[in-house]
Amino acid sequence: MKKDIRDELGLEPGQSLELLQELHILTREGRINQDSRRKLKQVHHLVQFIEKLLLEIPAEGGHPTLADHGAGKSYLGFILYDLFFQPRGLGHIYGIETRADLVEKSRELAQRLSFARMSFLHLSAAEAADAAQLPEHIDVVTALHACDTATDDAIAFGLRKQARFMVLVPCCQAEVAGVLREGKALSLSRTPLSELWRHPLHTREIGSQVTNVLRCLYLEAMGYQVTVTELVGWEHSMKNELILARRTGQCKRAAADRLRAILAEFGIAALEQTRFPQLQT
Repeated sequence: MKKDIRDELGLEPGQSLELLQELHILTREGRINQDSRRKLKQVHHLVQFIEKLLLEIPAEGGHPTLADHGAGKSYLGFILYDLFFQPRGLGHIYGIETRADLVEKSRELAQRLSFARMSFLHLSAAEAADAAQLPEHIDVVTALHACDTATDDAIAFGLRKQARFMVLVPCCQAEVAGVLREGKALSLSRTPLSELWRHPLHTREIGSQVTNVLRCLYLEAMGYQVTVTELVGWEHSMKNELILARRTGQCKRAAADRLRAILAEFGIAALEQTRFPQLQT
């Protein structure tokens, strides 16, 4: 059975079935439902992206370090540790989560599996930036399906920690859509482009799209090279946009100018102070 389920799920050699059972992706009998199959596929795809980045980081002085924001049940962190950190005997993963019960369960599971270089912190992203439990610099920051502004909080954390890489899969980007909705009457009289968010459904969708465009410009303005791609096929998840940011240290003034121009065009300039506070003048 074990060989069959490994082949069926495309598991890596040596990947822990016990871990997948503890995470309730597999049942004790080795079965998996469709929802868990989709979840595992997404995490495996993301792990493949992240592993390539981790290999670029010198394995010395406790590195590589990875902070996973909105960790939830820490599927990503545990599977990354099982496949990359544990076999190499190096690095550290920090799971950051605001729900205390999930943090405690992750701590217990890490202890049972002897995953010694995993820490789980009951903190928000904002609190984590100054938390003594975290090192001054973090190599990789991840946020898988962090809802609404939690992705922005993870970006702010990554900037504070001078992260080499950020790997982001945004979800439920509602803030921009809410601001667009508030100023809809004025916007609709201003420019034909405002037709893009005249209808409520379009407001939600354009708000999501604009949010991620702004995030990419912000990262470029703050010294990152940005790539945007699909995480998995759309049949597996509608929240499918993967933003990969690599720190170059070359801040782009043009990106900052375009970000501000988009904020002005859409009538949402007030978001600059709340969402892009480190934007250079």
